[in-house]
Amino acid sequence: MSLVADSDSLLSLAKSRSPADRERLLLGVVDLCAAGEPDVVTADPEVQALLTSIFLSLVVEAERDIRKRLAEKLAHAEWAPSALINVLALDEIEIARPIIAASPILKDHDLIRLLAEATIEHQIEVARRPRLDGPVIAAILKQSEPAVLAALAGNPSAELSEADLARLVDLARQVAAVRSPLARHPKLSEALALKLYTWVGQALRDSLAERFRLEPKDLEMALAGAVVAAHAGVDGNGLVIVAREDEREAMERRLIEKLHAAGQLRPGYLVRALREGRLSLFCMTLATLGGFDPDHIRRTIESDRPELLGLACAAVGIDRSVFPTILDMVRQLNGGRPSGGAEGARRAGGAFAPVTPQVARAAFSQAAQSI
Repeated sequence: MSLVADSDSLLSLAKSRSPADRERLLLGVVDLCAAGEPDVVTADPEVQALLTSIFLSLVVEAERDIRKRLAEKLAHAEWAPSALINVLALDEIEIARPIIAASPILKDHDLIRLLAEATIEHQIEVARRPRLDGPVIAAILKQSEPAVLAALAGNPSAELSEADLARLVDLARQVAAVRSPLARHPKLSEALALKLYTWVGQALRDSLAERFRLEPKDLEMALAGAVVAAHAGVDGNGLVIVAREDEREAMERRLIEKLHAAGQLRPGYLVRALREGRLSLFCMTLATLGGFDPDHIRRTIESDRPELLGLACAAVGIDRSVFPTILDMVRQLNGGRPSGGAEGARRAGGAFAPVTPQVARAAFSQAAQSI
């Protein structure tokens, strides 16, 4: 079956509102491409453009479990659209992990962008990627993020040069998490082991001395020349690698900008964000779809005027029948705000009067300035 010939039917299926239909279509297209003509899929720009349109239109509103299954199926696919792979690589870490670890579509520049834009968790997965290449290693060493450095030091297949290992040994003086994986690294030389010896605790010293059969005289000289305060200020219990809230919001903002620029950000994404408990993602999506000041959206959901949230939703094309569910989910995630109870919800329903989205947008923008 030709994807181009069946584009109308595929795009028709993509408009289905049923999560089960979307999942079947997503995974069905994956299976079709994998079993079909991979050379045509990868070489034909028209086919690639069609695949990108189909996948992104479905993925944007897909449930978390569907996106996770899709990432697992596409992790090794050589025909997958680059735009889709990059979107999945920026998704939450459990979805992004197999893509970052194995996708042949991700090139060095994609991985370097993840190091610059994604959370610490994503950066760690980049550092763990098998056979990591020189430009990506250089970017990790330049950033010198402790948890990412530790992951790189623990990656035996990374293409680390002698200079790269020397840089890691130097960093081990201040970064405790790098020491243990470095001591076990298969490419560690005797000279670097002797230098590392001065930064580590007794257990790792014993391990290095046994592995490299270091001479006691050399060890004494190395220790004599070590800086006394080498371990000052280093937490021996390791490093926290969970993404901070500001990092998560920055990642979400970049994802929203990417989807919006590709014309794939739609109102249904608001419901998906709330179902996943991601209130900040909901606010960013609503602000982007409506062209609103993000601060106006944040103040709206903290106010006692749910009718303003109704205006904002009406302005971006949310149906009146869907809004009560949105309001209820926002309140559940935000401590009952926007307040106003049942009466407030009734007022909010009035925001869906028979006016155009442009009028609703203008009314919200004007009213939000008074919050």
